[in-house]
Amino acid sequence: MFGSVLIANRGEIALRIQRTCRRLGLRTIVVHSEPDREAPYVLQADLALCIGPAAAAQSYLCQKAILFAAEVSGAEAIHPGYGFLSENAGFAERVEAAGLTFIGPSAASMRVMGDKIAAKRSMRAAGVPCVPGPDAALTDDLDVVRAAAGEIGYPVILKAACGGGGRGMRMVESESALADALLVTREEARLAFGNSAIYVEKFLGRPRHVEIQVIADTYGDAVWLGSRDCSLQRRHQKVIEEAPAPQIEDALVREIGERCAEACRQIGYRSVGTFEFLVEDNAFYFIEMNTRLQVEHPVTEMTTGIDLVEAQIRVAQGERLPFRQDGIACHGHAFECRINAEDPDSFAPSPGMIDTWQMPGGPGVRIDSHASSGYRVSSYYDSLLGKLIVHGTTRDEALARLRVALDEARIGGIATNLPLHRRLVTDPDFIRGGVSIHHLETRLRRSGQP
Repeated sequence: MFGSVLIANRGEIALRIQRTCRRLGLRTIVVHSEPDREAPYVLQADLALCIGPAAAAQSYLCQKAILFAAEVSGAEAIHPGYGFLSENAGFAERVEAAGLTFIGPSAASMRVMGDKIAAKRSMRAAGVPCVPGPDAALTDDLDVVRAAAGEIGYPVILKAACGGGGRGMRMVESESALADALLVTREEARLAFGNSAIYVEKFLGRPRHVEIQVIADTYGDAVWLGSRDCSLQRRHQKVIEEAPAPQIEDALVREIGERCAEACRQIGYRSVGTFEFLVEDNAFYFIEMNTRLQVEHPVTEMTTGIDLVEAQIRVAQGERLPFRQDGIACHGHAFECRINAEDPDSFAPSPGMIDTWQMPGGPGVRIDSHASSGYRVSSYYDSLLGKLIVHGTTRDEALARLRVALDEARIGGIATNLPLHRRLVTDPDFIRGGVSIHHLETRLRRSGQP
């Protein structure tokens, strides 16, 4: 058990974690960079410590500074949020070595699931279906690679073994393009992740991106908490998410969910996590697991009624899961729009001062954001300002509420992607549901946008 939590993150997720900690009676300690000193979660913390300048490498990514802040503040646990150090196994080990609780999975689980090749191997062993392709890194022998790609069948996709965020990925349409693609992808992987290992798998033409949320405790209990569809993406970055994933049979989702929970039990996983799949022609193919809280976790909270941050904290405190699989149900439908400080046409970042901040309300509407009028958006961090989440008894009702909420939302002083969201919720294909991961980029190209 612990009574204080250091929140090693910033922005909306820092505030989200803080709210649950305060409700649970936990002392909150916030670390922050110099430009974030006036953020609401910093001002509301029981103790706030500045750990460095704006650059993330000298603040939010500086393990030494964070651990020193934990020591001097008397923190007993560290919550990493998402991004930054949330999936850094070395950091999790250092936290535990310092006698603190890391609110997340073990370093061993993070290492297995953080290596996509090892993750695929583990998932196949647990009966989770994977994208066709070998469970091994590609060698430097071009003939061996050609044979592997030929056996899979073109087009194929090359991926960094330790990749993420869409980096270190390249589609190859024919054998003639393979050699050059290998060189470029290996170098991208080396520069982005410090590891040039890559693997190859089948490129799926029109898949959907569907996720299964799980949570497991330290006693071998694991449950899955429904599905999410995150197919509306631009350059592998999610724009709108929804739960549950539409137009997929409940029995199929249940089968995959149960396999994911079993995979957690087999690898000794604890805490929250997300299994990500590509779905094509009603077939699920595992691509990776995120060993942390997801940005889009609110849509699962809205449809299950479970506070995922609370569950994550209780598991870290050594408690058993307070619910069983047969007690978990999906109620209604939820959407989440990521509100970013960026030009809605060029997608260029838009830092600066917010002079108008008017957010919607009403039944089924939730805003997760640290921003407000007078808040200065920094150019040093991710452009996410917050999330607009809506819930309805049906998908149609939730979508109607989302349209009204987007119409009410007003942000001035900087550019945001609110106009893009307003266009997307009137898109006939999106309204029908079940669009592929290529839908948004195809639509943007047709309109002349990058």
